[in-house]
Amino acid sequence: MIYDIRHLTTYKYDAPVTFSHCALRLLPVDGPGQSVKRYSLAIDPVPAAMDERICFFGNRVTSITIDAAHRQLRIEARSTIDVARAPAPPPEATQPWEDTRDAAFSSDTLTPESPAHFLHPSRFVPRFQPAADYARQSFATGRPALDGAVELMRRIRDDFVYDPKATVVSTPLSEAFEKRRGVCQDFAHVMIAGLRGIGLPAAYVSGYLRTIPPEGKPRLEGADATHAWVALWCGEPFGWIGLDPTNSMMIGDDHIVLARGRDYADISPVAGIILSSGDQEIDVKVDVIPRGDGAPA
Repeated sequence: MIYDIRHLTTYKYDAPVTFSHCALRLLPVDGPGQSVKRYSLAIDPVPAAMDERICFFGNRVTSITIDAAHRQLRIEARSTIDVARAPAPPPEATQPWEDTRDAAFSSDTLTPESPAHFLHPSRFVPRFQPAADYARQSFATGRPALDGAVELMRRIRDDFVYDPKATVVSTPLSEAFEKRRGVCQDFAHVMIAGLRGIGLPAAYVSGYLRTIPPEGKPRLEGADATHAWVALWCGEPFGWIGLDPTNSMMIGDDHIVLARGRDYADISPVAGIILSSGDQEIDVKVDVIPRGDGAPA
């Protein structure tokens, strides 16, 4: 499936911003089952300096500096991506979770794909025993790692309520867990905390999810959104496998990967500093349009 993606972020400031320096993670990269055909980034005001690099985890990072006074910042990322993922293995075919845990802790490599980076607490996913205890219920002795993770994913979908008003980006994982409410970021962090709490490597993945409008209804411009899910390392034979606790589904061709890291802090779409004396408003619009869907590219 080929997708045309438009991701528009607009900041409006109450007072002029005299200086801005930001790191953008808005452009996808090639990866397993995903090939980037083209991409572009348009920024207004035009940055005085702009630099692009690939971070340790393989994400494309664009650094910009704006030194002209402005009351609005508009960032538009466009990309065309071909997604054709191999089917996930049967969950029961993966090795026992204890063997996966032991293999992760004995890993002797520190490449970006190494499970060693995704075993320990991180900024948004601290050690949190209640999440570990919650996850442990799905991992009986000898149970295949992916089989247990799929059950955990389904339990989160059943036990937690999707509520955009319940949390914000900075809400601690412990609060979202206690409320049993939140959004995809919260559900991913809770699942990661549970998996790491029992010794299984888990990564945070950001991206997009294809949505299908109701029958007979047009696709609404900008109605899609960024999404977040989890990748579990299932040992050398299978590597990293994606699970979406918000929708209780394995990752397939409807999911487009934008970036991957230990938690949200590693993949924040826009992060940086500004010099200003007022508040700001942010508006994000996303379009994920499959080719041949009747909408213009």
